[in-house]
Amino acid sequence: MKGTLLILSALILGGFTGYFYQDISLLDIDSINQWILYALLFVVGISIGSDKEFITKVKTLSPLYFLLPIITITGTLIGAFLFTPLTTGISYSESLAVGAGFGYYSLSSVIITQIKGAELGIIALMANIIREVVVLIFAPLLVKYFSQITPICCAGATSMDSTLPVITKYSGSEFVIIAIMHGVIVDASVPLLVTFFCTIN
Repeated sequence: MKGTLLILSALILGGFTGYFYQDISLLDIDSINQWILYALLFVVGISIGSDKEFITKVKTLSPLYFLLPIITITGTLIGAFLFTPLTTGISYSESLAVGAGFGYYSLSSVIITQIKGAELGIIALMANIIREVVVLIFAPLLVKYFSQITPICCAGATSMDSTLPVITKYSGSEFVIIAIMHGVIVDASVPLLVTFFCTIN
């Protein structure tokens, strides 16, 4: 719970800083984010390397865990489909296109904007950012009340990069390889599925 509050506090503090100190936008935020991500992944590597029982833990995992990308993709698309009637002015194909971003907001929102327009692109951007933020904030609760694989599925394409540190911390280092594999496969599906659903009338 303490870790969740710290992450949430950092997010809120960043929001206020950006709002009240507009000059901070002059910084190359994307470059800073990238270097911070590299640092976090470096720390994850240290954590894995220092775990003498890492290989043993990985060997005990069921091969079924490698089906997670399929479960994530299928579950997300079913959820997007079922959620569509609750929206206004968004078709089933558009809802599926937004869902098919799987947290990869920087790519999916651009594709959707180019094909369907800026309005749906913004919706995709916000939906996928929220997906990533939910994992960053609620990972300990997802593990506690569901399972160790829940943050990985919820993270979608981000399980191999931005959410990997919190997945490692709360799910366990033995799930790192699965999280990376899951992220790579889901990530690769984004341009194909988003484009496909955007071109359906």
